[in-house]
Amino acid sequence: MKLAYLVLGTMTLLLLGGYDSVLSTSSGNLHTFVGCAVREFTFLAKKPGCRGLRITTDACWGRCETWEKPILEPPYIEAHHRVCTYNETKQVTVKLPNCAPGVDPFYTYPMAVRCDCGACSTATTECETT
Repeated sequence: MKLAYLVLGTMTLLLLGGYDSVLSTSSGNLHTFVGCAVREFTFLAKKPGCRGLRITTDACWGRCETWEKPILEPPYIEAHHRVCTYNETKQVTVKLPNCAPGVDPFYTYPMAVRCDCGACSTATTECETT
């Protein structure tokens, strides 16, 4: 039995297409960075009846330690899967430009305050297993 975890922040899933920022870590090397950090993230906020607005906010990004090892008794595998997830968020609301009459112009999104490696929680993260 092999588990694979794909984790995307609740809003991050909707926003991936617009990301164009760079993580600033103390090591400066994204290929070797292991951990979870707040990262600047830019996306296009839009909803039907309004023009889009480019927003730069903070999101969680990183790689966390994960491992699996076989064992002799059911379920025949011991797994330790940690994901980079939101520990603390703040809700931010902006007004979208040029909304049609009758369309609510306000758009609310989460901004990461603190991120940690932890168990995947469906309350804040989309957790998939295959």
